[in-house]
Amino acid sequence: MTQRDNLPYKLVALDLDGTLVDDQKRLLPSTISSVMAIQELGVKVVLASGRPTFGCRAIAKTLRLDQYGGYILSYNGGKLTSMDDGKILARRAIPKKLLPYLYEEVKKRPELTIFSYEQQMIVSDTPDDHYVLEEQRVDGGMPIKGVENLLDALTRDPLKLAITSDNTQALYLLKEEMEAYYGDQLNFFLTNEHFLDVVPSGVDKGSTLEFLLEELGIDRSELIAVGDSYNDLGMIQVAGLGVAMANATEAVKRSADYVTTSNNADGISHLLNKFIIHPEPDNVGDLSVDLLNQMMEGNTLMGTLGIRCTRLEEGYVECTMPVDGRTQQPMGILHGGATLALAETAAGYGSLLLLRENEIQVGMQVSGNHISSAHVGDTVTAVGRIIHRGRSSHVWNIDILSGRGKLISSIRVVNSILNKR
Repeated sequence: MTQRDNLPYKLVALDLDGTLVDDQKRLLPSTISSVMAIQELGVKVVLASGRPTFGCRAIAKTLRLDQYGGYILSYNGGKLTSMDDGKILARRAIPKKLLPYLYEEVKKRPELTIFSYEQQMIVSDTPDDHYVLEEQRVDGGMPIKGVENLLDALTRDPLKLAITSDNTQALYLLKEEMEAYYGDQLNFFLTNEHFLDVVPSGVDKGSTLEFLLEELGIDRSELIAVGDSYNDLGMIQVAGLGVAMANATEAVKRSADYVTTSNNADGISHLLNKFIIHPEPDNVGDLSVDLLNQMMEGNTLMGTLGIRCTRLEEGYVECTMPVDGRTQQPMGILHGGATLALAETAAGYGSLLLLRENEIQVGMQVSGNHISSAHVGDTVTAVGRIIHRGRSSHVWNIDILSGRGKLISSIRVVNSILNKR
């Protein structure tokens, strides 16, 4: 494959966990192949992660970023390293003098664990904690240095602190308290339900990518950024094409220009083939039934309720949902709430197909009449037709039918159409 001069994108930034690697932290063969292919075309690749640099290097080596002149953006943007010569292009650390209050508050709460990094080691005063050991595994066997007091053991200002817990609510509470206390001195990112990352103020993946774009003389319209969690929002909003994985949080999906399939279902390969390797016309908003169902698999409401799209045309949509233990009332009939969820889902899918570039749809109102019942063992179908298509709103009529065609519910759904930025 030879380099192309007319590439619409010159830089691709890829989050690692939940994005580039699957849930077992593996690179899928299709992912390796597609990332190698875009590099051969002349596209530069950035691994943009909350991991330390050490924890990104094995993946960077597999993808041969050193050979193709790629970059590692580690510590959620705290450090930027050029892979062809090892040069550190940017580095922002947390002043240690800011940390005693944070450290004291964490140590007061036995449900929380805190650790950091130094000299290619994980530094922790709880070295046997299961999250510390998991961090070692994820970071490719990065050594753990056990210490008595984390702050006393750090010999230089740290690039990042990680706070972990089985109690997600405890992390949310600490985040709110520390943001109120530190104001604009530190940034706090929930990278998943068990990890809270702390970095210097002004540091995030988006700001560091903006620095790199300027260094390389690349316009933001020529950047693709892909992620799944809250710490990816900055770079997704900076990019000309911001992409969310199907397994991403709803906030990330709403901020993205495009949603690809999940990290377990060739999401990166699908994306890179669609937009770079074999680009298709009218990229954004181009949906198919198969792609839509792949995007909604897994830990989503649609996946949980078993909702599947079966037909999708301009102004018309059909979706099915089983009446089973997930969607029934205690007496064995279809739950009204599940019926409304099916109707809202069908209307949402229908509006997605009608969106123009840089538009998003948000459900605003749903009202319905439940006419008859459906029983466990049946599969109901939502048949949706658009009855108003305006610039700022779509109105859908959704009929819910039993497997024998009996009308179960008649529902009206209003979707608000907004500009993304």
